[in-house]
Amino acid sequence: MRSLFLLLLVALASLGESKKEGGERHRRAKRESLSRSKRRWVLSTIELEEEMDVKYPYKISTMYNDKTANVQHEFQITVEDEPEGLFTINKATGEVYVHRRLDREKKKSYHITFDVWDLTAGKKIDKELSFDVDLIDINDNAPRFTNQFKKSYDVMENTKVGEYLPVSMNVVDDDLEGTINSTVVVTVGKQSPPEPKIGVKKIDERLHQLVSEGCFDYDKAKQYSVVINASDRGKPPLSRNVTVTLNVIDTNSHQPTFKKRQYEAEAVEMQTPDDILRVAVEDKDTPNTDGWRAKYSFISGNEDKMYKITTDPKTNEGILGVVKAKNFDVTTLVKLQIGVENIEPLKVCKDGKLIEDSSILPAKDSVNITVKMVDTNDAPVFEKFTAEVYQTEESEKGQVLYTPKVHDVDSPNVRFELLEDPAEWVTIDEKTGAITTIEKMDRESPFVDENSIYRIVIAAIDDGSPPATSTCTVSVHLRDINDNTPTLLNKTFILCSNHVDKVMVRAKDADAEPYSGPFSFSLANGKTVSERWKIDPTYGEEVGIVLLKKSDYGKYSVPIRIQDKQSQAKEEKLAIEVCECDETGVCPKILSIGLGDAVIGIICAGLLAFLLLLLLLKCNQQKHTNPICSEEYTQTLMKYNEEGPGTDCNSKSNILPSMTMESNVNGIKLGHTQMNSNMNLTESQQFVHIQRSKKEDYMMNVNMNILESQRQRGLHKGMTRNARRSTVSSDMRSTVQSFPVSRSKSTWSDNRTSSVLQRSLSVTCDNQTNSSDDYVKIYDYEGNGNSCMSLDVLSSGNQQDDLSFLNDLGPQFKTLEKIIMANKSGVS
Repeated sequence: MRSLFLLLLVALASLGESKKEGGERHRRAKRESLSRSKRRWVLSTIELEEEMDVKYPYKISTMYNDKTANVQHEFQITVEDEPEGLFTINKATGEVYVHRRLDREKKKSYHITFDVWDLTAGKKIDKELSFDVDLIDINDNAPRFTNQFKKSYDVMENTKVGEYLPVSMNVVDDDLEGTINSTVVVTVGKQSPPEPKIGVKKIDERLHQLVSEGCFDYDKAKQYSVVINASDRGKPPLSRNVTVTLNVIDTNSHQPTFKKRQYEAEAVEMQTPDDILRVAVEDKDTPNTDGWRAKYSFISGNEDKMYKITTDPKTNEGILGVVKAKNFDVTTLVKLQIGVENIEPLKVCKDGKLIEDSSILPAKDSVNITVKMVDTNDAPVFEKFTAEVYQTEESEKGQVLYTPKVHDVDSPNVRFELLEDPAEWVTIDEKTGAITTIEKMDRESPFVDENSIYRIVIAAIDDGSPPATSTCTVSVHLRDINDNTPTLLNKTFILCSNHVDKVMVRAKDADAEPYSGPFSFSLANGKTVSERWKIDPTYGEEVGIVLLKKSDYGKYSVPIRIQDKQSQAKEEKLAIEVCECDETGVCPKILSIGLGDAVIGIICAGLLAFLLLLLLLKCNQQKHTNPICSEEYTQTLMKYNEEGPGTDCNSKSNILPSMTMESNVNGIKLGHTQMNSNMNLTESQQFVHIQRSKKEDYMMNVNMNILESQRQRGLHKGMTRNARRSTVSSDMRSTVQSFPVSRSKSTWSDNRTSSVLQRSLSVTCDNQTNSSDDYVKIYDYEGNGNSCMSLDVLSSGNQQDDLSFLNDLGPQFKTLEKIIMANKSGVS
């Protein structure tokens, strides 16, 4: 086995020697290849050292060709990709020259071609020869840094040993790779201050980075200057350096300490002030850093979490406050112990080593605080600060809802007050605190919330100095009863019958389940409403009112009956306007075409009232009063025409009675008077024919009767006040027609016709003194008159007639009655 191992060693040594000899033979073959292969060229090996310090031009080789013997020849040289003149050849001798220094880092080799020409024949003597001129490297380049450096770099004070610093270097050497000329070594040439040591760690062939060989101490040095050196291993070695600045960032290397060793504070019981004491600390670290900011904590005395301590971000003081109100029977001293540390963990650099073990580090500082808790008058304490009470709405008043229980350790005298009772439904007993209703409570009141809860707040006040108060909230849950009926949310609708045939109506009930919806809907009236409308569906929160006859335009009042789940119902009326809407959905104003009986009656009554109003206005324009001989007055409208002085032609006087007609339109009675146009002289028994021969005797008797009546009754002043003057002139027509506005269907009697005629004649008699021609004249019958009566011929009769019939003519005639009565008052 041992012999076999020896044989292997011998074989390997022989193989290595053979490889060495083979390489040497290869180099010799390369140098002699030209002469062997071509045998006509003779050339020495061309190897040049870069940057040679010689006199130029410098001979580097001599070319020879055996065919040049006895031939006039010339040598030529060509250098590939180089400017002319770098390499030259002696055309006669073949000597090759280089004319300046060559730099291998710019170009490693040059390709040269040689030719020889027969000057006599003008052609090449032999084939051209091509070979390379290799440059031998020397250490002519120093290492260089390829990255850009900052002006300064920040390093943390608590940097550990071997931790990378934020400074990295990329270093290269342009000399031949793999040789000592390009092998680079990076080191810290110099640093200030010298401690802690800073080293360089090689990451790869080019990248290097600074590392810490110890911790920094901010208190000793805040900045370091480091010279980084990069050198190669060439002969002689070349180097380059760069200087960087390191700024040390302060970290928590000092514990905060309290400025005082004992503190005292005071607070009042049952109060929670945020600031009862401030404690100050000192810290040598840089202000406003996490290594300087203090963090306070309780070590003992705050087991019930009654106190808190926070840090003032500006002053770094600790602020002691109370967070939980506590009742003390007597004034008490509370002992607290608090500690302080920094937000950033403490790390101390000692002897160039970083200490992080808390057992070795200095303990955090602490201080004792004595808090004096001052006892004050304690407020009464309710056994329950919130109470739940249940009550049925609309219950009779006088019921006790709740009586609180209160305890007060400082005072036995407690009185109660009512703080909140928005609806003013209750009262409170000042001594016992009993809450009693004084009004019925309504669950649907706006003071009751959506959960049917009415809240009452009461207060208990003691007689301490100052008085202390505590409150209790009583929540009254109101049970609902069915005390509300369903109602419609909207009662006015417009139905566009050319678009839809129904309107949707929705009902609501203020009561809660089960006293509300869904509801049952029905039409309240009978056949008339149901012929035009129907409800579909009839049950639910919302139903449709369907129009059965789309052509019935107009405004309708539709009675609806709504019933809740407990059968409590209410009737509502819907105002529905049915119309044909335009494209924008707007309903045009409706002008009713078909008028009902009631409408016709109202219109007729209005027209009649208007006519009577005109009549009264006409009569009021008369400036003189007619003397009336008779005390009896009747409501009479007299027709007359003024045609000027009459003639002496004989004519029969025709007194035409009025025929009164009545009509009933929709319950409103409308009356009008017509004259019978077919009546002739012989048919009427009302005509009075007065012969001219008997005229004077008749008139004398009448005048005597009139004068006697005036003397006995003294009615001249009354006539002036109450009667409207009616002048019958001598040119008055012989036919006098008189008609009453009356509810009676009968015509006037002969007596009333005669009475009217006598009054007319009395006027004529009284006026005979003024005109010899002013007396009643008899005219012959000239035919039937016009049945259409003119307002111009109407005259007011005795205004003391009974006017009570106007009370039944409808509301439109009330205005006329007021005008007449006002006129009477004005005359009197």
